[in-house]
Amino acid sequence: MKKILSIITIELTMLFMIMVSTAFAPKSSDEGYKVGDTATSFKLKNVDGKFVSPADYKSAKGFIVVFTCNTCPYSKLYESRIDALNLKYADKGYPVLAINSNDPVVQPGDSYDEMVKLAKSSKYSFPYLQDTSQEIAKSYGATKTPHVYVLEKQGADLKVAYIGAIDNNPREAKSADVFYVEDAVNSLLEGKPVKTTTTKAIGCTIKWKQA
Repeated sequence: MKKILSIITIELTMLFMIMVSTAFAPKSSDEGYKVGDTATSFKLKNVDGKFVSPADYKSAKGFIVVFTCNTCPYSKLYESRIDALNLKYADKGYPVLAINSNDPVVQPGDSYDEMVKLAKSSKYSFPYLQDTSQEIAKSYGATKTPHVYVLEKQGADLKVAYIGAIDNNPREAKSADVFYVEDAVNSLLEGKPVKTTTTKAIGCTIKWKQA
């Protein structure tokens, strides 16, 4: 009975968050990068107070860039899976760089201080960066949390190889049976084309600054 009530509570919370999210219109899907585009680099403040950039990772083959946040129920459900991706692929050349672009004025639970607390309590193995200006989210075309961009290093460029969801089950990791990000990174590591290059990101909308 407790398990059923817990599931119902999660579902209702997710529904509420989606309804609230619609009050803040996401950017047009026509904006941002497409697969094959060259992505801009960035230098953002990490939860340890230092600034992190893809340029810092000299030996990286690419990156798993995840736009996420503290407060979205979907981000919470994917939290351990994001960490698992970093633990699996960082040493193979594809570390996770997580970015929180939510405006803390609109969503106070996504303030820098709250990011620090969450990263510490959850023992994140990856950088958790604050996109204060929201310019990185806008340039990438990110609209959801979580929203993933797999980037491949090609010389000095960062080429977009995959955009979308982490896997095919946002509610339960154990029920997922298609792993989009893993499949994309594995293909890149093997020198093969990525079969599924784009999927629909499922999550809450990014909370944009209000004019």
